[in-house]
Amino acid sequence: MNLRRLRLNSNLRDMVRENHVHKEDLIMPVFIKEGLEGKNEIKSMPGIYQYGEKEFLDEIGECIDLGIKAVILFGIPKLKDSCGSDALDEEGLIARSVRTAKKAFGDKIAIITDLCFCEFTDHGHCGIINPHLKTVDNEATLEISAKQAIVHAKAGADMIAPSGMMDNIIETLRTALDENGFSHIPIMSYSTKFASAFYGPFRDAAESAPVDNEYVPKNRKTYQMDIANSREALLESIIDEAEGADILMVKPALAFMDIIKEIKENTLKPLCVYNVSGEYSMVKAAALNGWMDYDTLMMEILTSFKRAGADMIITYHAKDAAKLIK
Repeated sequence: MNLRRLRLNSNLRDMVRENHVHKEDLIMPVFIKEGLEGKNEIKSMPGIYQYGEKEFLDEIGECIDLGIKAVILFGIPKLKDSCGSDALDEEGLIARSVRTAKKAFGDKIAIITDLCFCEFTDHGHCGIINPHLKTVDNEATLEISAKQAIVHAKAGADMIAPSGMMDNIIETLRTALDENGFSHIPIMSYSTKFASAFYGPFRDAAESAPVDNEYVPKNRKTYQMDIANSREALLESIIDEAEGADILMVKPALAFMDIIKEIKENTLKPLCVYNVSGEYSMVKAAALNGWMDYDTLMMEILTSFKRAGADMIITYHAKDAAKLIK
C-alpha cells in the first residue's frame, strides 16, 4: 500500500487534509487595565499587552479586520478588595468596557466576558475566602457570581464564561440569568480546568497571583482540578452540560489532548479549548531564540487542538494565526 502518493505536492495534501483551523475558530483574549494610558507589553508574554480603556478598542478593531469573530475580556481594576467589589458594580471596569465595545462595534464581533474574581480580589483567588478552611467558600462565591453575571448581561455581553471552578456554578448562573430576563445569554463553562503550572504568565497579565499569608491558600488546588485525573475531568464537563452550559471547555489545552478527545466523544455540546499563557510563552520564547519556526509551530499546535476535537480555541496566537489563514 502506497500512502505517499497523496503527499507528493501541496495541492494533493490539501485535498485530503482532515482538520483545518479557521478564523471563525479563534477567540482573542484582551486585558483591560483601569488607569492605564496606552498599552503595556507583558514581559512574560511577548507581543501581548494590557490596554487602557480607550486603547483596547483598537485591539478589538484589529481583530475584526483580521476576521476574528470573538474576544474574551479580562479586567484589572484599581480597586482590589476581599470580595472583588468592582466586578459587582454596574459602573465597574468590565461593565464599562463591555458597553464601550458594544457601542463601538455592535454585532461585528462577539464580546465574551470572563466571570471570575481573581483579577478583582486583593488575595488573588477566585471568590470569597473561608479563612478557617483556607479555601474559596463555594456557596458565598456562587451568590456573588450570580450578581456578576447580571452585571455583565446588563452591560451587553454576548456570552458569559465563568472560570472559577465553583461547584454548581452553571446551574446558579443559568437560573439567575433566566430569572432576570437574560435567558438568551449563552454560558461558556470553564468546565474542565486544571490547577496547572502553565498559567504563570497570565498572572502577570491579569495581576492575579495569589498572595502568601496564613489565611488564604497558596495555590488554587483546592478548587481547580488535579492534573492527574482524567475520569474526574470528564465528569466535570458532563455535570456542566447537565446544568445547562452551552459550550464546554478544557483548560489548559496542549498537555491535555487526551482530555479534549475524551470530552468530545462523551458530550454533545460545542467544545472550546484554552491555549493558555504558558503554552503561548513557550512558543514565543523558542521563536525569539531562533530555536523553532514560529508560524509553523503555532499552526501545528492549533491544528492539533482541532484534531483532538476542539470546535473553538481561545488563544493569544489568534491574530498571528488569522494573518496566516487564507
